[in-house]
Amino acid sequence: MGASSPVGGAPSIGLFAVNQNVTANREALARIGSLAEELGYDSLWVGEHVCVPDPRVPPSPMEPEDPILDGLVSLAFLAAHTERIRLATGIVILPQRNPVVLAKQLASLDVVSGGRLIFGMGVGYLEPEMEAIGVPMERRGTRALEYLGAMRALWEHERPEFEGEFVSFSGVNAHPRPLQHPLPVVMGGYSPAVHRRAVRHAYGWYGFFLDQDTAAEQIASLRRCLADVGREESDFEITVTPRGRIDAEAVAAYGRMGVNRLVLIPPDAFRRSTGAAAASSPADVEAFVRRHAPARIAAAPLAAAGDN
Repeated sequence: MGASSPVGGAPSIGLFAVNQNVTANREALARIGSLAEELGYDSLWVGEHVCVPDPRVPPSPMEPEDPILDGLVSLAFLAAHTERIRLATGIVILPQRNPVVLAKQLASLDVVSGGRLIFGMGVGYLEPEMEAIGVPMERRGTRALEYLGAMRALWEHERPEFEGEFVSFSGVNAHPRPLQHPLPVVMGGYSPAVHRRAVRHAYGWYGFFLDQDTAAEQIASLRRCLADVGREESDFEITVTPRGRIDAEAVAAYGRMGVNRLVLIPPDAFRRSTGAAAASSPADVEAFVRRHAPARIAAAPLAAAGDN
């Protein structure tokens, strides 16, 4: 499985935050999901915070009362309301999860969606959230990599077994397997350690809310890491949620950097978090989705899931 578009080509367009705030309900979620597919978006991305600090403290991105639906439940719902658009976690905070249970959930999602899942994972950064779940912040990167290895054993081995520091099992099995072989894994984060993990263990990398200068710096670091392990850029997918105005010129600029996919976030998705006075509505999000349809900003169109 290679990157979704050639280095330097037009990126495809995804949509982020479909499971939160004004679209955190069944009517809006179904409407925005089906509209994005109709307009040629290539993917729908859901965020994750099981809980957030109350009262809000940095670096929390949300107010305590801001609604956010469970990402995996949201993707299962979207799978039933769409046919071709890819469905992505952006991201699952992997150290917070039981890897055996999560492996079953993700395999099931890939099956019911017809092989459209992208598993985006990260290691987390909100200590109150991690503490509430009972997982230490320390060594969360090591824990996440081990969990990923255990999940892949369940997805890919005829007789799964795994022996690690945080998870061990043998004499068990789990079917059905994901339809995609392998299931595409995308790692999120900005540090050199994340870049090294991504090029060694993932299909691609996801950078969130990056302006063009920051995206270019991140991509340069990823390219160095790819060269260090002897991996071709064409074999590695780069996804970015951009910061700032997005038009055909901006899409082309990100494409020249080597970005394969831009995942847009409606400005109203975090309206309260950015201090805006007025509340947004599902109609505002729909208008954003229409204005930024791939055909209107010179982006690559939606391809069938099996073509990615």
